[in-house]
Amino acid sequence: MLQVLNATREAGLRVYYALHHRYRPGDYETWKYIAPVQKAAWVHKSFEYGTWGGEIRPGFEPKPGEIVAQEHWGYSGFANTDLDLQLKRHSIHKLIVIGLIEHTCVEATVRYGAELGYEVTMVNDATADYSDQEITPLSTSISQTTPVPLCPQVRSSIRSLLSNLRQKRMTNPSSQ
Repeated sequence: MLQVLNATREAGLRVYYALHHRYRPGDYETWKYIAPVQKAAWVHKSFEYGTWGGEIRPGFEPKPGEIVAQEHWGYSGFANTDLDLQLKRHSIHKLIVIGLIEHTCVEATVRYGAELGYEVTMVNDATADYSDQEITPLSTSISQTTPVPLCPQVRSSIRSLLSNLRQKRMTNPSSQ
């Protein structure tokens, strides 16, 4: 993942972060309806603010000028956040998606982005999940259910993506 992030920066492409909401005491305690992902975050404190699970891993921190969208409370980085607005403000329509957790947040963000009309590339070897069992269904479901015209380049490898980013950097060294 870090290879992709660094190559993206070197190519002069804008980086956006769609972070999961980081649990804080009082977040869910009074909710009448709570989604399974939210209940799990509450019970297990998976993304608790100020803990290892709630912080960005060293080396992946946003750099000045990079956009951190509002934290998402469910699966998709788009739902109930300002990610779509931020992308449109900067005239972005092609997305490279990497990150965690593939079978929930990454998949939901990729699908939602495609529904909004973005050209989405998910780098299959720059995503992670709890185990290989969770990753396999996504590979199958995205390739079988996402229409090609809607999302033309759904999956890519790090090697392929890095090659494309290097070509972009060589042909347009001053791109932002």
